[in-house]
Amino acid sequence: MYGDAATVRRILTGTGDTWAVVGLSNNTARAAYGVAAVLKQFGKRVVPVHPKAEPVHGEQGYASLAEIPFPVDVVDVFVNSELAGAVADEAVAAGAKAVWFQLAVVDEAAYERTRAAGLEMVMDRCPAIEIPRLG
Repeated sequence: MYGDAATVRRILTGTGDTWAVVGLSNNTARAAYGVAAVLKQFGKRVVPVHPKAEPVHGEQGYASLAEIPFPVDVVDVFVNSELAGAVADEAVAAGAKAVWFQLAVVDEAAYERTRAAGLEMVMDRCPAIEIPRLG
């Protein structure tokens, strides 16, 4: 398991409330759209990161993590596993505190690199499932 219950709780409650959601667009059929809505419901600022850089859920979008002009606490990754490692590396470079790979997104080497860089990380979990469990 990549991210035990204590790590999940720390990221969701103590790491900070600005979440960059990589892969978030206005496509309401995509999981990222619904997860972002849940994160907002729980008080998180959700920043869309998508090549279209379109606003989503009332927040300005950005084409990449590097373009976000303010600090990001958590990078939530909704890209396939083959692309996720590069996003984790970008999160480290951007100064994020934690990286969260969504369900079915797994890259063990990226996990090791991200943890070695001092960031918290969770893989193959969904914050929209985990956050209501915190009570």
